[in-house]
Amino acid sequence: MRQSIKDVQAREHAGGAVTVTGWVRTRRDSKEVSFIELNDGSTFHSIQIVVGNQSPAFGQLRAAGAGASLEVTGQLIASPGKGQRYEIQADTLRVLGDSDQASYPLQKKGHSYEFLRTIAHLRPRTNTFGAVFRVRSELAFAIHSFFHERGFRYIHPPIITPSDCEGAGEMFRVTTLNMEDPPRVDGKIDYAQDFFGKPTFLTVSGQLEAELLACGLGSVYTFGPTFRSENSNTSRHLAEFWMIEPEMAFYDIHGNMQLAEDFLKSIITHVLTHCPDDMDFFNNRIEPGIIDRLRTVAASEFLRLTYTDAIAILERSGHPFDYPVFWGCDLQSEHERFLTEKHFGQPVILYNYPKEIKAFYMRMNDDGKTVAAMDVLVPGIGEIIGGSQREERYDVLLERIRDKGLSEADYSWYLDIRRFGTVEHSGFGLGFERMMMYVTGMTNIRDVIPFARTPGSAEF
Repeated sequence: MRQSIKDVQAREHAGGAVTVTGWVRTRRDSKEVSFIELNDGSTFHSIQIVVGNQSPAFGQLRAAGAGASLEVTGQLIASPGKGQRYEIQADTLRVLGDSDQASYPLQKKGHSYEFLRTIAHLRPRTNTFGAVFRVRSELAFAIHSFFHERGFRYIHPPIITPSDCEGAGEMFRVTTLNMEDPPRVDGKIDYAQDFFGKPTFLTVSGQLEAELLACGLGSVYTFGPTFRSENSNTSRHLAEFWMIEPEMAFYDIHGNMQLAEDFLKSIITHVLTHCPDDMDFFNNRIEPGIIDRLRTVAASEFLRLTYTDAIAILERSGHPFDYPVFWGCDLQSEHERFLTEKHFGQPVILYNYPKEIKAFYMRMNDDGKTVAAMDVLVPGIGEIIGGSQREERYDVLLERIRDKGLSEADYSWYLDIRRFGTVEHSGFGLGFERMMMYVTGMTNIRDVIPFARTPGSAEF
């Protein structure tokens, strides 16, 4: 019976026959013996297959080149080599799928990430991307576990929506109209004839819909794809990405901040505990010191600081920032990192931001100048979570919608929640790929998602 390489390597003792499958990473040959490095994706560490020239398996070696898939049965023995506990002395070897050695692109090690993005269908077979996607899987499980253990309901907001949650207008349109010759009324495209009878788009956030369900289920969270048509070809932007967005009824801004802190600590701790080999690789090869940095964040108390106090600290610092600091400015990464890395030396949650730089749905504070918004800042990148207490007062929310130039009719359903049994409620958002960059040390967001969608690129 086939076993995963991870399970075989976890055995307490050598001995006995085992059957494993996987893909050949490398093969070294001599006259009397060949050594195959085999990996099935279950673990960072490959297992060495030893094929002696007297073994029946020796005759199958011709087709067992790099990239080929194999099934191997043999004896599990203690390995005399360094860095590996066991190896398998092959009795039988079956080539499940051969690999053309003249064209297989992963023959050599040391390929650039730029090159590997062009073969995204094969890059999971490399050490780096095998580790990335195992951590991605474990991080997703940690997120679901965190909310499940606290009684949250996992919900699925629509991907196709008529509303722009963020008000940025950078949305992909969804239409069945012939855009080369669309129907028109008074010179304008008649979207009443479209599939949904109105303009619709791919969602930029499930937050608004999550608020609706929270005001009936109590505490909910989304974890799904979101889309942004922003034409940004940077290492931190994707056109398709995943968001985690919890929404909680009967939560104020302070409860929201505490949940965000607990959430980050929990999922970081989970990954460090359950992905030790992969995290060792990132620590040794991608970002030295990342494990210590993550452990420090997980063990830290997150300092609470108002935006106004943060601005005062930055203005007094005398630090030569590239972007000027003044009350009302939108803080940049350099400002946030100064606070977390140089001034306080710990994670910081900023709250009570100027209303002009935040979204319409954030609760207006009594001063009339700020809203109950919050950003969680961590050493290394700055902001990683953004959220707020939502505006629960009908009249105030309606005024904010009008002030932002949004359509009252388009948000009638959102306003209804404030008309029928309104309650204070809060929530936040975490970009999954941004979190992946933080826990792995990978510097380009295109390298922490299996198939990146960016301007001019929608391969595979």
